[in-house]
Amino acid sequence: MIGEFKLPNEYWLNLQVTSQDVENLHTILFERETPLTIRDLVSEFVETRIQMERKAAENKQKSAGKPFLPKEKYSIGDQLVFPAIGWQRGKVASVRPGVNPAVGEFDVLTVEFEDNAERLFAAGLASHALNDEPVVKPGSDDVNAAAIIGEHGPSLEKKIEKAFAADDGLVKIAGRWFPRALLVDINEGQLNLVEAVLDMAGGEPLTTADLMKDTELPTGVNPKLIEFSLNYAMQYDNRFDEVGPAGQVLWCLRRLEPDFVREVPPPLRYMDVSHDRSALTPEMLALEAQLDDELTVNEIDSREEVSSVTITLIYPHLRAGTLPVSQRTRKLFPTAYETPRVRFTLVDGKTKQRIPAWVVLEHGYVFGLREWYKAHQLIPGSLVQVRKGENPGEVIVEAKSQRSAKDWVRTVMVGSDGGFVFATLKQPITAEFNDRMVVHVPDFKALDPIWEKKRSFEDLLLMVMRELSKSNPQGHVHAQELYAAVNLVRRVPPAPIFFALESNPVFKHVGDLHFRLDEEVAA
Repeated sequence: MIGEFKLPNEYWLNLQVTSQDVENLHTILFERETPLTIRDLVSEFVETRIQMERKAAENKQKSAGKPFLPKEKYSIGDQLVFPAIGWQRGKVASVRPGVNPAVGEFDVLTVEFEDNAERLFAAGLASHALNDEPVVKPGSDDVNAAAIIGEHGPSLEKKIEKAFAADDGLVKIAGRWFPRALLVDINEGQLNLVEAVLDMAGGEPLTTADLMKDTELPTGVNPKLIEFSLNYAMQYDNRFDEVGPAGQVLWCLRRLEPDFVREVPPPLRYMDVSHDRSALTPEMLALEAQLDDELTVNEIDSREEVSSVTITLIYPHLRAGTLPVSQRTRKLFPTAYETPRVRFTLVDGKTKQRIPAWVVLEHGYVFGLREWYKAHQLIPGSLVQVRKGENPGEVIVEAKSQRSAKDWVRTVMVGSDGGFVFATLKQPITAEFNDRMVVHVPDFKALDPIWEKKRSFEDLLLMVMRELSKSNPQGHVHAQELYAAVNLVRRVPPAPIFFALESNPVFKHVGDLHFRLDEEVAA
């Protein structure tokens, strides 16, 4: 046995997954006949690596020489290792009788170590605390599998995923891996039956277990193996779309998915505007983070837990019946291992109404709220709270509603010539709103011609700024007001707008993110 066994932190940081590692994990998958997630495989990998390195250390220490035990007799020239002093190696340089009447006969060894230091040891002692074979000491944190996975799990997962992806002998579905050789053949006729079952469901996603009930599949085979094989066959058939959140497999027919789940709704389509994020001030970046715009690119992944987010609706999301999946809100909505579209359920926090909805991860929005918005008579600037659901696959959504009353709010009026103006008018209000972002739109369709004209971003920005300036005696407009108003006529995230405010001399900063238009420069 070996003494205290350690693996330095650098071992796991610099570790490379070898072909032997992959073969070991292959064996585990074959023996269990059960698809495993990469997290399960990392656990097996770490345990196997610890055992392998412990065995290698044991063999190395055994080959280094004979362990020194005080009860044994030794001769000049014997090569010894000393477990009690870190398994240092030494050679017996001399042997002489020891003198101690209380102990009896024994030898005194002079041992020369690899660093040329000499030390004396007693040998031939029948009774001594070190006479037992060295045993393994309790493992320290760096050989505790749970501690290693906690610290290095994500990086190890990536390395194993990469090694597995390069191995043709393995297949993956819904985040689980399995040997290709064990797959059960699923034929075209069986897949046609699956399509018929999903067709009858009318677009409602079904689990693989539900599909298996009405499909003639091989009998006498491990059900988990059949389930994985069917999942694998459906994954590579374009008729089917796996839309379950991480940890759950749900299937839907692509042709039955809503149009604006498969393609981005027109109000959310963004035509890129050139800008330099590095030019934004810290105040602008802080405001940008508060706006929860799904088009904001933020490479900083906050690990802060989020249980609730209050979103201020902008016109494009209200018109499309969507919610933004921003840096903060994405922590509230279901995610998936692979699929870009996830089917889940929104639950009205007050009425408990259940709303079928979709997270479109690749484009950053939740679809399915158009009728709910209409029912609550929400307007651009209304506040909507999103919070974690009580059950997996559910998210609670609640309008910050109030008793219907008339209030003075900014209102957009569109002329027959395609121009627009803002006026402060009394409008029926049913929900709390953000004072800077509220804009009542009497007729959504009246704004469509402005969108269709596709004016340049610069021209639109000047038009909106000029009209907003008229509603303030000093002609001042806050950056947040401008963002909300610009999105009435074109989908634009905060950064290009803020960059224009900061870099274009036509806009003059007058403090606290308020700007005014310099008409002399604009002329």
